[in-house]
Amino acid sequence: MQDIEPYYNWENLYVASKDQRSPFYGRQYNMTYYEHDIYGYYIHPLWDEFESVTLYCKILYADYTRQFVVIELFGEWNDTLHNDIMWFKRNVIDHLLREGITQFILIGENVLNFHGSYEDDYYAEWFEEVEDGWIAACNFRDFVQAEWTKYKLDYYINFGGTLEVINWRTLQPLVLYEVVKRLMTRRLN
Repeated sequence: MQDIEPYYNWENLYVASKDQRSPFYGRQYNMTYYEHDIYGYYIHPLWDEFESVTLYCKILYADYTRQFVVIELFGEWNDTLHNDIMWFKRNVIDHLLREGITQFILIGENVLNFHGSYEDDYYAEWFEEVEDGWIAACNFRDFVQAEWTKYKLDYYINFGGTLEVINWRTLQPLVLYEVVKRLMTRRLN
């Protein structure tokens, strides 16, 4: 687990801890001390915690002019025991919404499990607050997407099919945004 790092090749373009509008502005990272863990397994220190004990994230890129953000997620998304969507919504998403972000690209290759709940209030709230925007989940594992469908989260979050942008790491952030935006425009029309 400690070897799974957040994607860092865009750091020459954007670093959340240096962005005054980011919820992680000013955060310091100790690369020699691993302090966070998931079920006793230490994780890489560059993952940002937001009060969830099983889910971590990294804002890879934010563009306030175009109103989009790319967030990579890591761990177990557990709404059953830990209400992770509440922590994610309150401590990350609400901050970004206040900064004008309305288009969310979630990268989920490193979300290793999902435990749902039929309480969808935070998903519904997030969906309503993006107004003309969208929430796109790219590259989440099939069984996570199956669980999302089971809990009817596909009403709020777009995922699967063409949103499996396998080569996203080879793209620049604005190119990834344009690819996902085009796919979302097709889906929403």
